[in-house]
Amino acid sequence: MKPAHIRLIRFLLPGVLILAVVVLAVQRLPGTMVTATPTIVITKTTVQLSESPPITPVKSTPIPQASQTPTVQPTQIAYPVGPDNYPPGINPLSGLLVEDLESLKLPPALLSISNSPVTARPQAGLSFAPLIYELFIGEGNSRFLTVFYGDLPKTADNPDPEIGPIRSGRLAYEHIRKQLNGFITMAYASVWVMPKLNYYHNLQTEHPDDINGARLRVSDLVDLKKKYLSELGTPNPIGLKFDPVVPHGGKDGHTIWLPYAYVDQIWWHYDRESSTYHRWQDNENGREYTEQIDSLTGKPLEIENVAVLFANHIAYRETLIDLELLYRNRERALIFRDGQVFQGYWTTKSEDYEKTTGKLRPIRILDKDGNPFPSKPGQTWMEIVTPETGVYETQYTEDYYRLVNNREPGSGIWVISFVHPENMQPNQ
Repeated sequence: MKPAHIRLIRFLLPGVLILAVVVLAVQRLPGTMVTATPTIVITKTTVQLSESPPITPVKSTPIPQASQTPTVQPTQIAYPVGPDNYPPGINPLSGLLVEDLESLKLPPALLSISNSPVTARPQAGLSFAPLIYELFIGEGNSRFLTVFYGDLPKTADNPDPEIGPIRSGRLAYEHIRKQLNGFITMAYASVWVMPKLNYYHNLQTEHPDDINGARLRVSDLVDLKKKYLSELGTPNPIGLKFDPVVPHGGKDGHTIWLPYAYVDQIWWHYDRESSTYHRWQDNENGREYTEQIDSLTGKPLEIENVAVLFANHIAYRETLIDLELLYRNRERALIFRDGQVFQGYWTTKSEDYEKTTGKLRPIRILDKDGNPFPSKPGQTWMEIVTPETGVYETQYTEDYYRLVNNREPGSGIWVISFVHPENMQPNQ
């Protein structure tokens, strides 16, 4: 059963405002934190600690797998792991063990997955991606650049499912592709975008009249990975640090409200049962909200880390927007994990690794002192917003305009009030 505050939000009934405030207040995190660094034993679906209280850095409800016999046997992992070295079998983008060791030798695939129109939801495969970027693409819409690296989607009923729906490419994809040394899969791109991209695959759809018809079967994705391996070489996407122990210095951060537009409002609610954030989104009407699921599993998206990155946007046209993501020294970030929010930074600064290898690394998250921030082992969802985007705490309400205008420090309900980028060169 869902936590009470999530069940209330599903129906968005104005009459239950006061009750929702009370329930949210009750479900705030206690002020104490775990400070010890225990020895952690990872199995395929759970993490157990040698001392209490337990911390569970993987999904509490395991996703059904096609095979019950993993190729990687359970082993003891001493956290933290990263940002430079990882034990064998650990995915450096999630900090978790993989079943298929060979999957780590194939390059990351960056799939452009649609979030609009609402008929694109629920998407297929999001719960299997260790890293997801959400970008504003104009006209009040956001889109996902979804990184598939390591184990790929499969269920007990379908070992070779389709991922999607896949849509067109965007300018900013190339920066992220370079950071991961991967390739892009998209359903074509505009004449302004296509020449700026490298190492991409244009997906042919059997249903050209269906805006949600472009999907990629996992077996075909594996073939693409093997093809690009000869061009890109063996991947090494290091740079992220993972630790199930909650760091010091956090504030209550059980709820996030991020409106990319009135008809693209996102809620992230911390679920205490799974120790993850669940995503809710309006049905493109600014009123009714639906909990987002993965259509492959029929279960809610359960995200361990939600990172809000503040980055410069360059808007050439309303729907032609680029991001400044390369060689950034230190930019502002907010990191949500375990129901708490932490002030920090993100960086793509060129350091010894870049200078000695000639390759880039993924966006790295830093704490407020500039040290690698310990993300919780699991998935990370990166929300990329403009530097002008406002941040404040508010009271719980279902009214859009009250959410925008009200302030309530200490509530744990964080507003990320997205400010649209201005068109810098409208005649280009």
